[in-house]
Amino acid sequence: MRWFYMSVVTLLIVATLIFALQNFQVVTVSFLGLSISAPLAILVAVIYLLGMVTGGGAWSLIRWALEGSKKTWVDKGRPL
Repeated sequence: MRWFYMSVVTLLIVATLIFALQNFQVVTVSFLGLSISAPLAILVAVIYLLGMVTGGGAWSLIRWALEGSKKTWVDKGRPL
């Protein structure tokens, strides 16, 4: 099973490297009057990392709010 996991990781790394090498042309992205020019592979990696950070933060906020709402109901002696 270890070899299977290693081969999957290796395939993902190879696919990522092929993507990066084939998409190294410079592109311009604009948003709200701001624009940035950078290689496509780098922009994709940055957007992916931003998505991980904001998605994780949003998930934590939702879990915190749900746990807080449950505690409020329990503290008031009401059933869930």
